[in-house]
Amino acid sequence: MPHHKHHEKLEKLKEAIRSSKELSEEQKSNALAHVEEWYEEDKAFGSLIETLVEKFAELEPIFSELGLI
Repeated sequence: MPHHKHHEKLEKLKEAIRSSKELSEEQKSNALAHVEEWYEEDKAFGSLIETLVEKFAELEPIFSELGLI
C-alpha cells in the first residue's frame, strides 16, 4: 500500500481518538503516543524488508508468501 494511504488511515485513526467522548484526555494522549510509536515501527519494518529484498532477491518469494510484501 502506498505511503500516502497509510498516512491517510493514520490521520483518520488519530482524529477518531481525539474526538472520542469515551476517553479521558490522558487516555487520548496515551493512545496517540502508542499509535505514533507503532506507525514508526511499521515504517521501519517495511524499510528493513525492502532493503533485504534489494540485497537478497531470493527472499522476495518468501516474504511474499508470508504476506510481508
